[in-house]
Formats: sequence, structure tokens, C-alpha cells
Amino acid sequence: MVDPERANARIHFIFQIPSQLFAHLRAQVRALVRRDEIGLIGLGLLAGATSGLFVSGILAGSSFLHEWLFGQARVSSLAALGSPAQALAPLAGGLLLGFCGIFIRRWRPRRPVDPIEANALHGGRMSLRDSAIITAQTVISNGFGASVGLEAAYTQMGSGFASWLGRVFALRRNDMRTLVACGSAGAIGAAFGAPVTGAFYAFELILGTYTPFGLAPVGAAAIGGVLVARLLGSSGAFMGEVVAPSALSETEMALLLLLGVFCAAFGIAIMGAVRYVEAFFRWTRLPQAIQPALGGLAVGAMALVTPQVLGSGHGALFELFFGAGRPAIDLIVLALALKAIASVISIGSGFRGGLFFASLFLGAMMGEAYAAAIGALYPVIAPNAWVCAIVGMTALGVAIVGGPLTMSFLALETTGDFPLSLAMLSVSTVVSVIVRRLFGYSFATWRLHLRGESIRSAHDIGWMRDLTVGRMMRTDVATAPSWMTIAEFVERFPPGSAQWVAATDSSGRYEGMISLPDAHLVNLNAESSGARISALSRDPEGFLLAQMNIKLAAQLFEQSESEAFAVVDNEADRRVIGLLTEAHVLRRYAEELDKARRDLAGEIWTANS
Repeated sequence: MVDPERANARIHFIFQIPSQLFAHLRAQVRALVRRDEIGLIGLGLLAGATSGLFVSGILAGSSFLHEWLFGQARVSSLAALGSPAQALAPLAGGLLLGFCGIFIRRWRPRRPVDPIEANALHGGRMSLRDSAIITAQTVISNGFGASVGLEAAYTQMGSGFASWLGRVFALRRNDMRTLVACGSAGAIGAAFGAPVTGAFYAFELILGTYTPFGLAPVGAAAIGGVLVARLLGSSGAFMGEVVAPSALSETEMALLLLLGVFCAAFGIAIMGAVRYVEAFFRWTRLPQAIQPALGGLAVGAMALVTPQVLGSGHGALFELFFGAGRPAIDLIVLALALKAIASVISIGSGFRGGLFFASLFLGAMMGEAYAAAIGALYPVIAPNAWVCAIVGMTALGVAIVGGPLTMSFLALETTGDFPLSLAMLSVSTVVSVIVRRLFGYSFATWRLHLRGESIRSAHDIGWMRDLTVGRMMRTDVATAPSWMTIAEFVERFPPGSAQWVAATDSSGRYEGMISLPDAHLVNLNAESSGARISALSRDPEGFLLAQMNIKLAAQLFEQSESEAFAVVDNEADRRVIGLLTEAHVLRRYAEELDKARRDLAGEIWTANS
């Protein structure tokens, strides 16, 4: 007869085998990544390939909704809506999004983190569940016709999976940030069929810098994303190759630079307008669940005039470059104005999505309108309309999205024209400088700024917030009552026993710092030795709190010109819990900066190998 206990033990052992194998595999991969960058390249390739899979699924979901609601997968390429009832689709999408948001906020009250914020503040840590929610909301927004793009969903889902993958294998902070960039590189590469564009999107916008160490994993991720998307038949949906004349005269180059200036101003205006639309909806005091529906109603009304305002604009941009006939200039200007307004209202009213592709479409229309205007005023010097459209597309993309190299490489991989791409790089540089000087943010970092964050890029400043005064302070701080005489003080604290002593009142409340060398010098004067030590206390209103970060502490030291601060429990009681000196803060700050520099340079791999 079979022993039940022995049988149960065998069953338990059999079911433990997969978990033990996974734990062993996890340990091996983690050791490989920490020891050799080949492991990180492999994880980057996996993250990028998976991002290509996500891009295909997201695009299929959006196309299904477009086909179901509007009868056309590329909804913006419609010449007119099939029926006026289709104009209500954005309203329905807004209602669905708004009421689902009520339950989502109850279930997930914390605000989701996007890839830029994750790499800047959280060491690459993102929630895969939050990323999936944002992706679903973006598909609903775009699928029901709101004037938003899917690129935000692509990068959110790709980076969210990469972050989850990094947590599974317990990667280091800098490796996590690189892996998140790999997820975004694979997503953008797959979306546009452009691996170089995807890689530089990751460097410029997700990592915040180019590093030789990150080139291999990010490049592998971008290529992996493109290959998977091509395998699934969804890569290259951006547009076909545009053949444009590449010989530009000095006059044409000057006119294209002027177009870049106009695009920079237009991009700043669009980003600023989003803030005013959001402020308007807050002013109305309408329930947050209703606001997207009102935005969708406005977008639907504009779609009755031209369906090009719907969705991100893929189909309309394709028709602009490859349509049977060139559209009339008045129709282009009308579509340009309505698309810009629809995008601003969609984002400002609460639809999920971004302005990546909308900026490309708007820029192309702006370039066409610019070429027509120059042709009407000065036909002799009028530049080629297609060249203006491509340069306008690149310039407005730089103004809103950021990343001059990203947009320049997108134009290069679109046109295959290297000389023209050099001209677009010049325009992109000018636009980038103008926007940075006059506005200071890309659209993504501007949205974070409106929420109270101070970041301007994905540079890693999260370590500054993690390195708090509480982690740096000494807890063995000496204290003395402020009514003690100087003679008593020096007798209690002989030379060398301490450098700084915190003075407190009868209730233990902080009343300033006493320099022990200064007290011993003053004690040499017999007339002064009978005075209270409170006369020697420095900066009694200056103190630190344990939750302050190193950056704020350094600023307080600089402003007060003090050499040491007491750390108190709170501003009300001011009970001394520690001591922090300026020398220690500056030393730790320099050490962390050097560590960040070595991580970026990949020196850690040399040490490990």
C-alpha cells in the first residue's frame, strides 16, 4: 500500500522543480549580467523583440476599432465620414475612458510613471500593470478617434516590460535604466521600421545621454523590435520612401532654417495651449470623468469638416506625400489648424496618448503651406514643397517631442537622402536651441513640470532624492544645555572629544551649534569663561530634517555659509537626532557623481571582468 505522506512529498518535490529551475536560471542570468555586458545585451534584445510584439498588438487593436467605428483602418485618410453618426465616436470613447478612469483611480490611486520619469527619478522602476492600463487607455483614445498617437503606448508597454524583466533578474540601477531604454528603442524602431531612429530615441529621450556602454544593448533592442514587427507584418507602417531633390542652394537652406524657426514657435504654442485647455476644464469644475467626453464631442465636430483630425494622422500623412493629386493650399491650412486644435483639446481634456505622430503630420502640413506661401510671394526662390514638408515634419517633431538626432535619423531612414538629412540636422539643431532657450521642455517633460516635477530630461537625478540627510548624518552627536557656562562646557568637552556640539534648551529644543575649538579659545579669557555657551551658538534657526535630500542640504550649506548643521526630528519640536557637516555632504556628492560617470562610461564592466 502506498504511503500517503510519501506520495504527497513526491508530488510536492515534482512541483518544486520548475520554481527551482527558474530560481537557478535567474541567478545565472543575474550573475552573467553583473559579470559580462553580453548578458545585458541579451536581455536588451529580448526586451526590444518583445516591444515589437507589443507594437504589433497595439496597432492591430487600434486598427480594429477604426475599422469597426469608421470603416477604415487608417481613419485620417478618409475624404469624409460615412455618416454624421460617426462623429459621435470620440464622444463615446471619452465616456468610456472617463468612467473606466473612476474605477482605475480607486484600484490604482498612485499616478503611473512613464519611461522618462522612471529613468530620471526611480532608477528605471516602472509598474507593468500600470503600463498595461495606460496602453489600454491609449488604444481606446486613438481607436475611438481622439487626436492622439499610439507612440506613448508603444514606449510605455515596451519599457514597462523591460523594467519588469530587470526586476526579475535584480539588475543594478544603471542596468535597469539601460534596459528601460532598450524597451523604448525596440518600440519606436518597430513602429517606424527604423532601427537607428529607435536607438537614438532611447539615447536622447529615455537615457538622456549617449554612452558607448549602452550602444550594444540599445542597438540590439532596436533591431530586434524591427525584425519582430516585420515578421508580424506591422513594421514600416509610417510611410514609404520619399524621393526628394537633395541639391539645396544657399537661398533654399536659409528658407528652410526660417521654416524651422516657425515650427519652433508653433510647437511652443501647441505645448502651451495644452496647459490652458487643462486649466479651462479645471475652471469648469466638471467631473473628471465627463471631461474626455466633452473633448471628444469637440473633436467629432471638427471631424465633420475634415476626418484628418481623427487619430494620429498616419493615413493623412501618407495621402499628403503619395496621394493622387496635391491638395489645395486652403484645405491644407484648414486641416493644419483643425488638427492642431483637435490634438490640444484631446490631450487637455484627458484622453491618453501623445503628440509624436501628430507633430510629424502637423509639421509636414506646415511645410507644404510654407512652400505655397513662398511660391505665391516669390516664385523664383520657392523651395521644393516635398522638401519643405519633410523638413517641417522633422522640425516640429524636434520642437514638441525633442531629440534632434532622433528626428534627423527618422528623416534619413524615410528619404534615404544623406545630403538632405544633413540640412535637416542643421534645422533640427536650430529648433532644439530655440525651444530649449524659450520654453525649456519637450512635451513629455513639460507635462511632468505641470505636475510639480523639476526634471528637464531623463538624466538620472533620482539618486539625489534617495540620498537623504537621514542616510548621511552622524547619530552620535554631542549635546549640551544652552545655560551651561563656557568654563563648564570646556571641562565637559576636552579638546579632541568633538568638533561640534548642539546646544539645547531645558526641553531639549535645538538652539544652535557650538564649535568646540572656538569655546576653548574663548575660555582662555577669564572674563569670558563665565558667559553662557548660548553666546557662542551659530545659526540657531538653521537645521536639517532627515527627509531632506543631498541637493537641498548642499544648497542650505551654501546659502548659510555654515560648516555644520544639526538634524532635528521635525520643525515643531526640534529635537536633535544627528549631525551633518558640509565637508561630508560635498564628499558624498562628489563620490556619487563619480560613480554615475563611471556607470555611464561602462567602467564597472572593466572592474568586474
